[in-house]
Amino acid sequence: MDTTYANVAGLDVHHKTIQCAVRQTATGKLLTQSRSFGTMTKPLRALADYLQAMGVTHVALESTGVLWKPVWNILEGRFTLLLVNPRHLKKVPGRKTDVSDAEWIAQLLQCGLLKGSFVPPRAVRDWRDLTRHRAQLTAEKTRVANRIHKLLADTNVKLDTVASDILGVSGRAMLHALLRGETDVEKMADLAEGRWRGKIPQLRLALEGHVTAHHRFVLERLLAHLDFLDHEEQLLDEEIARREAELLPRDDAKRLDAIPGVNVTTIQNVIAEIGPDMSVFPDEHHLSSWTGICPGNEESAGRRLRSATRHGNRWLRRALTEAAWAASHAKDSYLATQYRRLAARRGKKRALLAVGHSILVIIYHLLKHHLEYKDLGRDYFDRLEPERLRRYLVKRLEALGHKVILLPRQPNDQAA
Repeated sequence: MDTTYANVAGLDVHHKTIQCAVRQTATGKLLTQSRSFGTMTKPLRALADYLQAMGVTHVALESTGVLWKPVWNILEGRFTLLLVNPRHLKKVPGRKTDVSDAEWIAQLLQCGLLKGSFVPPRAVRDWRDLTRHRAQLTAEKTRVANRIHKLLADTNVKLDTVASDILGVSGRAMLHALLRGETDVEKMADLAEGRWRGKIPQLRLALEGHVTAHHRFVLERLLAHLDFLDHEEQLLDEEIARREAELLPRDDAKRLDAIPGVNVTTIQNVIAEIGPDMSVFPDEHHLSSWTGICPGNEESAGRRLRSATRHGNRWLRRALTEAAWAASHAKDSYLATQYRRLAARRGKKRALLAVGHSILVIIYHLLKHHLEYKDLGRDYFDRLEPERLRRYLVKRLEALGHKVILLPRQPNDQAA
């Protein structure tokens, strides 16, 4: 095979050791050398110095969990790095050792047969850590709320039968009254605010339960945990917003905010995963494939087979499907119409994935070309194929027993 790069190195990264294989052809003769390094910071710096002394220009390593990150952070800026999917490095059956794995990675890299995965700049990676941590906190808050619901079910306090959100202002006021040992349901129901005021008679019945000292202790701990998570989430929101102001231009943020279903949280979660620079993706199809939010590509004997979506970025996929669900409820929008059309034929889950794909494509073009969002309108599909729609409506009316005669509208006809 032809040589693409003269001096390369392949790294086989493990928890405690890194096997390094260097291949050199600069002198016209193939030279190989293998060495083992530890994964502590000092051995990693020694690895970087060794590679630089050997004249290495390109380094490839497998994407193995989070083990590649400290190696990448130290080598970044000194070499051209490629983070490679392990599935792209499979060898033919035979002898397999750490040394041969590193040599195989180096050989593939030298021949230009490896394709690096997308790794955003360090600032975007740090921002991504914060948004993912916030998502984990949100999931933890949901788990705590579920435990509070179970505890109240044990006490026979039926707040959740009167209102869905028992952890709002009114619900928390009543729960804290229970913690103080309050037993007068009249006083606790009178703590209701807003729309809860209209449910005071039902609240009086729902708040009468059997609350023991054990229940109060557990409830106090759960509410304290929930308050702690709320405080942590607020701190993360402030830091994420500060990072957003540094990485995403204000004009681009305003353009993205105009998309139906997309809010500030969606923008932060999406841009933290893909970065604000769309030039790293050749087109919107590559971005959709990397995300794993487009249909799979499988063909056999000239026939396109029905295949599921591939495994992609689950954090980005979740953010897009949440935005798609919000967009499906937007009035007079193209995305809501797209959701309803697909949900009727393919089901709600596939429709959400398709709308999420559309949102991702819109984000790509708004960021890359700095365009303003213009909604296609809810009647876009009607205008796209008017003759097909006409035939469908006539067929439906005839199926209901009507005789349909279509006449062109005259200029002086009044609109019905």
